Amino acid sequence: MKNRHVFSAPDIRTAQAGIRAARQAGIDEADLSLVARSDIELEDIPDRQKQASTDFKPAAMRGAAAGGATGLLAGLAAVAFPPLGVTLAGAAIMTVGGALVGTWAAALVGSTVESPLRRKFEEEIEQGRILVVVDADDETLERAGPGLRESGVTPLQFETPSALS
Repeated sequence: MKNRHVFSAPDIRTAQAGIRAARQAGIDEADLSLVARSDIELEDIPDRQKQASTDFKPAAMRGAAAGGATGLLAGLAAVAFPPLGVTLAGAAIMTVGGALVGTWAAALVGSTVESPLRRKFEEEIEQGRILVVVDADDETLERAGPGLRESGVTPLQFETPSALS
């Protein structure tokens, strides 16, 4: 399982060196991103390396799970109550409908909420430092450790399961 780790770089050159070191250790480009103050992101960071500034995708995934579970429970409860005439196919439709509504509602809310990573390191970002975000399993991160340290990035206290791992 991949965990999200965060490193701090004093400038874009150091951040890019950290990205190169992580790639050389076998970490996929899709598992690497940079977070910085908006003026730095606009000028210096390529779009493919930017991390979303909102909680949209993780919120949508949580909404799909919660909505699907709620729809499933409602569907099974309806099946158990014969006067309603709901079949198992109806319960499945309720599950899918619940997942869709949950995804939609949670994504709307998540699009307005700043990402937890940006909230936690707001002061670091405002000081002009650049965060190097690495999603990797422990073994791969251990292999990347020496290269990351040599690149000049500093590990920060942050480790959480990756949303998409």
